[in-house]
Amino acid sequence: MSRADDWLRQAMRDLAHAEGSLKLEHFEWVVLAAQQSAEKAVKAVFYEFGADPWGHSILKLLEKLPLKKAVPEALIVSAKNLDKHYITSRYPNGFAAGTPEDFYLKEDAEKAIEDGKKILEFCKDQIPAIRNKADEAIE
Repeated sequence: MSRADDWLRQAMRDLAHAEGSLKLEHFEWVVLAAQQSAEKAVKAVFYEFGADPWGHSILKLLEKLPLKKAVPEALIVSAKNLDKHYITSRYPNGFAAGTPEDFYLKEDAEKAIEDGKKILEFCKDQIPAIRNKADEAIE
């Protein structure tokens, strides 16, 4: 049984959390939630293939996706942008001094949501295509 739908549902919830945090001006939480959304969305695609993804780098996960078509370059750029936030948005020692709150701006948050949405939508589109191919192979 594939857990892809569970991972995709959580990815959508994480993105909604990012959008809620934007309203609160908790920009460090926005970028983290957007990063988590994208990571979980890509992992959902792996689970749909029956694979067991490992790691937290969205870039590395996208590069290993077993898709017949190449991942668009715009998504690679989005993944690189989001990967930068995985550590620095979470821990005070991600910077020489201060806390993540001191460093993240509204622009960072808005860009992270935009990048997260791109990756989430791409992944949501992949899962039905994978299922259709699997159904065709069974017939």
